[in-house]
Amino acid sequence: MIKQKEIILNHYPRGFHIITKEITNNLDLPDMGILNLFIHHTSAGLTVNENYDSTVLDDFETVFNKMVPENMPYYTHTIEGPDDMPAHIKSTLVGNSVTIPITNGKLNLGTWQGIYLCEFRDGGRRRKVVATIYY
Repeated sequence: MIKQKEIILNHYPRGFHIITKEITNNLDLPDMGILNLFIHHTSAGLTVNENYDSTVLDDFETVFNKMVPENMPYYTHTIEGPDDMPAHIKSTLVGNSVTIPITNGKLNLGTWQGIYLCEFRDGGRRRKVVATIYY
């Protein structure tokens, strides 16, 4: 069986944000299965990582900004502002989907793992995520 639901995330500013509870609060998880989350955007991404120490979120933002800086003279896609092309590159590095097992009606994440929304645009946006549950 397959269930699918579109989730409109809360507005988040640029940065890395743990959205695990927001996702699970919008879903009725089966006893066992697989959850795939896919984000409908090219300037944001999804990943699974540290959910305990909030400084990890800040460090991700710092490292990504150093890896893919804004206002580089070699960018040609600049019509939407200096954060747009770097956001596309960053979202490609992170990816647009995550897959998580479901066990005993809960996401089977590791002790220190959470789902991140990686928002790469200044000011952020309301983002759409498609949740597909296979069970």
